[in-house]
Amino acid sequence: MKSVTIDRDKRLRDEPHTGHNRWHPDVPPIVEVAPGEEVVLETRDASDGQIKPNTTEADFDSFDTKVSHPLTGPVYVQGAKPGDLLEIEYVNVEPQSRAWTRVRPGSGFLRDIYTEPYLAHWNIADGWATSPQIPGVRIPNGSFMGTAGLAPSHDQLREWTRREADLVDRGGTAAPPDPEDAVPSEGPVANDGARTIPPRENCGNADAKQLTTGSKLFVPVAVKGALYSAGDGHFAQGDSECCITAIEMGATVTVRFKVHEGEAAAKNIRFPRFAHPGYFLPPEWAAPRNFIATMGFPIRDDGTNESEDVALAARHALLNMIRLLQERGYSAVQAYVICSVAVDLKISNIVDLPNVTVSAFLPEGIFVWRKSHGNSEHTDDCPARGSDCRWRSNCVDALPSIGPPKSDRAIYRFGEVARKGEYA
Repeated sequence: MKSVTIDRDKRLRDEPHTGHNRWHPDVPPIVEVAPGEEVVLETRDASDGQIKPNTTEADFDSFDTKVSHPLTGPVYVQGAKPGDLLEIEYVNVEPQSRAWTRVRPGSGFLRDIYTEPYLAHWNIADGWATSPQIPGVRIPNGSFMGTAGLAPSHDQLREWTRREADLVDRGGTAAPPDPEDAVPSEGPVANDGARTIPPRENCGNADAKQLTTGSKLFVPVAVKGALYSAGDGHFAQGDSECCITAIEMGATVTVRFKVHEGEAAAKNIRFPRFAHPGYFLPPEWAAPRNFIATMGFPIRDDGTNESEDVALAARHALLNMIRLLQERGYSAVQAYVICSVAVDLKISNIVDLPNVTVSAFLPEGIFVWRKSHGNSEHTDDCPARGSDCRWRSNCVDALPSIGPPKSDRAIYRFGEVARKGEYA
């Protein structure tokens, strides 16, 4: 089996032969495989290793800011050519033992509210992520590659640059080509390469959490050999990644390719597709089992009713979930991070005008305060410590291993055990 190994103690710029951080057709492949052949790629985290176990928010000002995303590749797939559809099967995604989630001022869905930096470190062991900054929460393994895609053609790259420049001219947000922190550091790739921040027709930074082990990604091929690259591993993520980061980690990904000859051209497939033959996570987490959700509608704080504004509805669903988590003792920024790594935003309706509905789903099974049976003791970091918090179904002591609640009839709220229907 072919593989690409990296030294994660080094930055991508120190090992430029292992990858790149701009999309461009002239990035040379570093490994070649035949269809059906597996290849193993070691990848760096989204910060390119700048966030270490002892990193604090005070260190952010010294960071290189345009490194995202360091990708391992490209992989040249024999026989792939423009007009084909490349099938990428994720055979395995193996996480590193540590990860992080960051709130970065100026970024994220609620960037107008969260204007101060914040960092949560995560420890990964036995299939779970825990953080001293987010006490009482354990997140199950849902490892996937946040950024993965194929090289664009020269024509495609020019079109991306044109349309995104037009968007900026119209007052929108985009990241134009910029050689700062680029790898390769000079030449057409650095000067003209597309930034990896937004996903595009080549897939890229789609952050689709369902692309776990066993899934398949289908992407139209634009250049000979397809030139597949991957990076930006996520241990887990909510559908939205609202604070702009998930549980970010380095990962080792094993992939296998199949070329569907001429299928993209014949069927006019312009955008990626993806599939999974089973559950992308165990069903109690994929559904999820035992949840609470908040709704949002396109109604502004001053009472103005907008029509068909899905983003505004999503904003209110998310803010309402943050308030719910604050009721449980978390700070606003802790709640924002929990939403980014575990809460799923879903469109509940897009037709009942003017009020489209977005709902934010929180899986109750992530809350695992340790309780001793028969008394009201808490661990020192429990936000409810000192209150009369009765035993609940998510209790660590009650479970042979951390997992979904034993009973879906009891859901925890600080100070009480609330049964279904008893939420105000």
